[in-house]
Amino acid sequence: ALASATGCVIDYQVYRPPDSDHTVQIILAHGFLRSKARMAGLATRLAKAGFVTAAIDLCNMRPWDGAHRQNAADMIRVARRLAHGPVVYAGFSAGGLAALLAASNDPSSLGVLALDLVDWERIGARAAASLRPPLLGLHGEPSRCNAQNNGLAVFDAAPQAEVRHIVGASHCDFEAPTDRLCRLICEVADRPPGDARRIRGQILEAAVQAAGRLLLTDPAHAGGAGDMTR
Repeated sequence: ALASATGCVIDYQVYRPPDSDHTVQIILAHGFLRSKARMAGLATRLAKAGFVTAAIDLCNMRPWDGAHRQNAADMIRVARRLAHGPVVYAGFSAGGLAALLAASNDPSSLGVLALDLVDWERIGARAAASLRPPLLGLHGEPSRCNAQNNGLAVFDAAPQAEVRHIVGASHCDFEAPTDRLCRLICEVADRPPGDARRIRGQILEAAVQAAGRLLLTDPAHAGGAGDMTR
């Protein structure tokens, strides 16, 4: 664990491939009022692909305050502790916004991986306009849970950006595992379970590919993954 500048504790878990000699390569953040446990599936898949990943808890979030800039500062703080070289910042929903803000303030960032990013008062779009490294992302269907896809404007603003639409994906599909609360709020009640499993598998595969593309821009941090396809 590590203390935030505000005094709360940033808990984290490192997922490491067997026999890896890399330091942390990816800093991964969860969505609004969620936890690092909801990103465990993706962190595990990233580690299996060869990428050392730290899933963190964003301890400054409150129901009345997303604390997006502080979340970004906390992601950088964890990177300074665990990564001895360039990193990819990644996150889901509000965590995707924090990842973007972190990358825009960290010259050592290789890029951003944003999963169904949700912007807030256009702070993401403004930061993206001057973002130096690439921004890659996945997004689902518009809903109240992803602010009707308001994060797409962030990709439009970034100089180097690519976003892939995952057809049929709900906001919850970008967590792994998700839970009943998210499904109750963000998914239609009659959704076939088979569709959810297929879509969530597709998201995990595409996210690993995107992370690989970003990390392969730095030979010292190369793992193994293919291209992100449209």
